[in-house]
Amino acid sequence: MSKRKIRILVAKPGLDGHDRGARIIARAFRDAGFEVVYTGLHQTPEEIVAAALQEDVDMIGMSSLAGAHLYLFQRTLDLLKEKGVEDIILTGGGIFPEEDIEKLIDMGTKAIFMPGTPLDEIIKWVRDNIEPRKGL
Repeated sequence: MSKRKIRILVAKPGLDGHDRGARIIARAFRDAGFEVVYTGLHQTPEEIVAAALQEDVDMIGMSSLAGAHLYLFQRTLDLLKEKGVEDIILTGGGIFPEEDIEKLIDMGTKAIFMPGTPLDEIIKWVRDNIEPRKGL
């Protein structure tokens, strides 16, 4: 029996309306052979976690450009813990103050990818660090 493909939820939380980067990474993930679900704009952490559970994803990649990243990432991690699915890995991309990257990692975000990170590097990180979950 073959292993299932890695499933990734690309999420765009908060009020930020700029989703070009999220769409680019979603397409790159799909082209790399991952299964991808894109939530669209203006999602709450509650909606993101609900979609992650419904779609049985292995990883959530959140794109944030609007400055509310510390709250949005922490709330998402808290909800994953509340739902008992801490094995769903949270990563992020976007524009973050340098001093906030360490805070995001310390709270439990597994990786942060800044603008200009080569897509090949992100895809390699996923392949090296994400395993398909056993499912619900």
